[in-house]
Amino acid sequence: MLSQVIELIETKRRFAITSHIRPDGDSLGSSLGLYWLLRALGKEVEVIMRDPVPHAYSKLPGAADVRITPAVDRDYDAVFVIECSDIERPGLKGLDKQFVVNIDHHSTTALFGTVNWIDSTASAVGEMIYNLCKAIGVRVTREIAECIYTALVTDTGSFHYSNTTERTFKIASELVRAGVKPAKVAENVFNSHPWSKLDLLTQVLSTLKRDPSGRVAWMRQTLEMKESAGAFEEDGDGFVNYPLSVGCVEAVAFLKECAPGVYRASLRSKGNVNVARVAERFGGGGHRNAAGCTLRGGWEEIERTIVQALIEAVEREAEDTPRRPLLIFDDQEALPEEVA
Repeated sequence: MLSQVIELIETKRRFAITSHIRPDGDSLGSSLGLYWLLRALGKEVEVIMRDPVPHAYSKLPGAADVRITPAVDRDYDAVFVIECSDIERPGLKGLDKQFVVNIDHHSTTALFGTVNWIDSTASAVGEMIYNLCKAIGVRVTREIAECIYTALVTDTGSFHYSNTTERTFKIASELVRAGVKPAKVAENVFNSHPWSKLDLLTQVLSTLKRDPSGRVAWMRQTLEMKESAGAFEEDGDGFVNYPLSVGCVEAVAFLKECAPGVYRASLRSKGNVNVARVAERFGGGGHRNAAGCTLRGGWEEIERTIVQALIEAVEREAEDTPRRPLLIFDDQEALPEEVA
């Protein structure tokens, strides 16, 4: 499908680029990388999003040019939709009436575009944009490099996740040669948070629990927590990874209340525990070790349902893979129900 994308770019002139609501490092980095690529070819292009650019990505080249809009309200030859599971994810009215180019690296993505370029071997859509640069003959400028590097470093968890490959490091090396300063990117993305994020994290961690085996952990973020911390929507990004830093924890759920009775579940795992399958059961999707879904109901019901699904996923992986037995605790050393 890459050839179809190239042909479209070469024969058309006016484009828009968008991605999912609450944009993250890969969605914004890839969108802006493609923006600079198309500009280098002399195309008319703009990045449109329903939600504002989060503070962590506000210093990306071109971030100030992102237009916030609730609808696709201008005429384009095509709209590139980056890293979205379906046509609804960008939250833009009228998108379904456009010529859509669907670009993603999630194997669970619906083929909703007129053109669908899906590469589940890519660590991030940023890899795909880099490959497009090479294939179409555009020099990787500093602007393109910074955007793509941000996509890679965020979607691989700073090159920690299992989606990191030899190809990922080769591309990252080329991006550094093109002018990326890794320390500067890390400072902007990971070390420039507002105090509200730390306040919110303190409250969220106070809800942290794990099952008796110690392999599954979960925590929640309520609307009240967000309000009391004066937090932004993106301040909860990355919280799901904290419990996964514990050695014996193999799967984590972070349940974030988006509206009364509506919860976004961010799921993470280690090794072969497949949380994408768990997310798919509830209408979501993602990668084996990083996925998400939206659930509706009461707190206790939602928590019980998603935690049980994670326990089953961990047990399923344990049956398929020989492992050393976990330490068994007696009554006096029982795992606490809540971990502050």
